[in-house]
Amino acid sequence: MSEGQTSARAPAGARTPVGRPMLSLTLASMMDEVHAHSGAVYLLSPDHPVLEMAVMAGLPRAFAAPWERVGLSAPIPVSDAVRERRLVWVGGEEEMARRYPRIAVVLPYPFSLAALPVATATRAYGAVFVTWPGTHPQELSDRERDHLTAACDRLAVRLERAAEQSLPLPPEPDLVAAPLVGGVAGTLGTVEAARMVSRLPYGLCSLDVHGRVGFANAAAAELLGVPVARLLGAHLWASVPWLNDPVYEDRYRAALFSQHVTSFVALRPPGEWLSFRLYPSTTGLSVRISRARAVTEMNRTAPRPGPTSTRLVTISQVLSLAGALTEAVGVQDVVQLVADEIAPAVGSQGLVVLGSRAGRLRVLGHRGYADPQVVERFDGRPLSEPIPGSQVLRTGVPAFFGTREEIERLYPALLVNPSEFSAWAYLPLIASGRPVGTCVLSYSAPHHFATEERAVLTSLAGLIAQALERALLYDTKHRLAHGLQEALLPHTLPSLAGIEAAARYLPATQGMEIGGDFYDLVPTRGTAAAVIGDVQGHNVTAAGLMGQVRTAVRAYTAVGQPPEEVMRSTNRLLLDLGSELFASCLYLRLDPARGRAVMSRAGHPPPLLRRPDGRVRVLDLAGGPLLGIVGPAAYPSTEVAFSPGSLLVLYTDGLVESPGTDFEDALADLGRRLTDLGDRPLDDLADALVRHAADAEGRLDDIALLLLRALPRG
Repeated sequence: MSEGQTSARAPAGARTPVGRPMLSLTLASMMDEVHAHSGAVYLLSPDHPVLEMAVMAGLPRAFAAPWERVGLSAPIPVSDAVRERRLVWVGGEEEMARRYPRIAVVLPYPFSLAALPVATATRAYGAVFVTWPGTHPQELSDRERDHLTAACDRLAVRLERAAEQSLPLPPEPDLVAAPLVGGVAGTLGTVEAARMVSRLPYGLCSLDVHGRVGFANAAAAELLGVPVARLLGAHLWASVPWLNDPVYEDRYRAALFSQHVTSFVALRPPGEWLSFRLYPSTTGLSVRISRARAVTEMNRTAPRPGPTSTRLVTISQVLSLAGALTEAVGVQDVVQLVADEIAPAVGSQGLVVLGSRAGRLRVLGHRGYADPQVVERFDGRPLSEPIPGSQVLRTGVPAFFGTREEIERLYPALLVNPSEFSAWAYLPLIASGRPVGTCVLSYSAPHHFATEERAVLTSLAGLIAQALERALLYDTKHRLAHGLQEALLPHTLPSLAGIEAAARYLPATQGMEIGGDFYDLVPTRGTAAAVIGDVQGHNVTAAGLMGQVRTAVRAYTAVGQPPEEVMRSTNRLLLDLGSELFASCLYLRLDPARGRAVMSRAGHPPPLLRRPDGRVRVLDLAGGPLLGIVGPAAYPSTEVAFSPGSLLVLYTDGLVESPGTDFEDALADLGRRLTDLGDRPLDDLADALVRHAADAEGRLDDIALLLLRALPRG
C-alpha cells in the first residue's frame, strides 16, 4: 500500500515558512474534540480549481488515494463543501451509497463523514473531512457541528494571515504512524505476557494502521508458514504470498474504517483453510489465526486468492474512475469527467481528447489550455500527418514525452505555435478492438513517466475508450433523431393575412429525445388551417407516424375537406396503416376576415382562448375518440368567435401534465399565466409559457405549442 505524503505548495517568492505544523495540529485537535476516527485537510491549488490533500490523520493516505487530488466540480463531499460553502454530512453507509456512489463503491464500509469548507468571507482556502466508525449516530450533534465549524474558521483565518505575509506552509507528515508493538520476536510488553501468548494454541499477531506486523507469536508463524523474523515490520499480505490478494486486504481496511470486528477464511496451499479474525482499534489491529472448521463449506464460500498481486489502491482508483465514466452520456460528458476526475488524479494540468472522421483528426474537447488555437489547429488535419496525436490513434501505441525537447525532436512541426506545457502522455483509446481516439494528458513541468505509471495510464485509457465509444454512438443517434424530428416539423410558419403565429417544440428528456408531438399551419384560399397533435410514444416509430399524419392532414386540407371530415379521413388512414400507435389531434379552420374559427377535436386537450379584454376561456369542445382506435367514429365540429385581438393557445399535454399535478389545476395555472402575459409579443409569450418546462429536469413528455393571434382588420 502506498504511504506517500504530499504537502501544501509554497507561493512564489515565499519567505520564512510557518513555524508550527499548522494543518496537522488543527486536524488532530479537531478530531480529538469530536472523537473522530480519521480526517484530512485539503488545500485549494493556487493555479487550478483543484483540491490537493495536504495532510491526513488516523488512516493511511492510501485509503483516500483516488481523492488525493480532485477537481472542485467533482461530486464528492469536500468539493461540494467548498463549492457550496457549507458543511456536508453523510450519516452512514446507505446515505453514502445514495448521495456519493463513487465513494461507496471504493469504500463500502459503515462510517459517517463530515466535510467542511476552510474559507473566510472573501476566499476559500480548502476543505476538511473527518470520519467516524459506523457506531456514530446518524445525525451530527450540535456540539460536533459547532466544534468543527469553529475549527475550520480559525484555520481559514490562519491561512489568510500566512497568505498576506507570503509565508509558505512547510511539508507536514500524515498523522498515522504508530510505534510497533514489540519489535523483538517473542516479546509483547512484559516477558511473562510474551510467554503466555506463546503457549496459546492459536496464532496472534499485531498490525499497525498501515498493516505492518508489530508482533507475531510462534503459533502464527507456524500457521502462516513464515518465520517471525520475516513477518515483523512487513505488511502481512506482502510477507505471506497466498494472502497477497485485494480481497483479504479489503477485510483489513473494513475493520479499520468501521472499527467493527471482521473475519475471513483463506486457503493455505495446498489444501488447509485458516480463519482470520481482526479486532480493530484506532492504533491498529489484533489478528487471531486458527484452523478453519467445516472445510468443505469454506471451500464453497471462501474467496480464493487471485493469480496477480494487484495493489488495492490501484483497484480503488480504477473503481472510482470507472464509476465516474459510467455516468457519461455524450462526448462532452466524457471530456468533462476525464478533466474533473482522471487528470487531477494523475497530476495532469491539461487535457485533449481526439477522435477521427473520414480520415481526418477531430478535436473532441480540451481543457486547461490558455490559447485554444494551440489545440484546435489540429482539427481536420489528415491522419497521415506526422504528429503524435494522429500517429497514436493510427497505431494504437502510447507515446510518452517527459520534456519539450523530446517531443520537438521527433515532431518538428510542433515547434510552430507551441503550447505552454512541458510533458505529455499520448494514450490510445481502443474499444472493441479498434482505436476510437487519443487522450492527451499535458503536464506543466517536465515529468518522468515511470514504467508503473505508464501501465496505470494505459489501463485508464481503456476505461476512457469504453466511455468514449458509448458517447460517440449516443451522439450519433442523437443527431440522427434530431435531424429526423427537424425534417418532420415545419422549419418556419407561413405568413398569413390577418393572423400572427408562433410555435415551440421541446422533446422529452428521456429516451431518444424525439417524439410524436407535431403542429402545422397551412394557408388555404381565403382562410387558413392549423393542426396540433400527439402520436403516442417517444421514439423513431412515433416520429415517423407523426410525419405521415401531418402530411395526411395537409393533403386533406388541400382538397378542401371540412374539419370533421379531415379528422375522419386521418382516423381511417391510421387504421389502414395498421399501426399499433394512436394519436390525439386538434384541427381548426381559421377565417380571420369573418372573425371565426371552426374546430374539430380527437381526444386532444382543450384549447384556450384569450379574448381581447384579457379574459381566458377553456374551449371545452365536443369531440371524438383518439385517432387510430375505432373505424366508424364521428368528430363533430364547433364554431367559436375569433375576433381581432383574440389569442388561441393550442398545446400538447406535456405542457400541463406532470407527475403529482392535477390536470385541472395545471390548466387553471396556464390560464392565469395567459391572462397576465397575453399582451406580450407572441414570440416572448411562447418562450414564457414553455420556460418552466424547459428548465425542468427529467421531462417525461414532449411539448408542442402553437399560438394564433387575430390581427386588427385593415
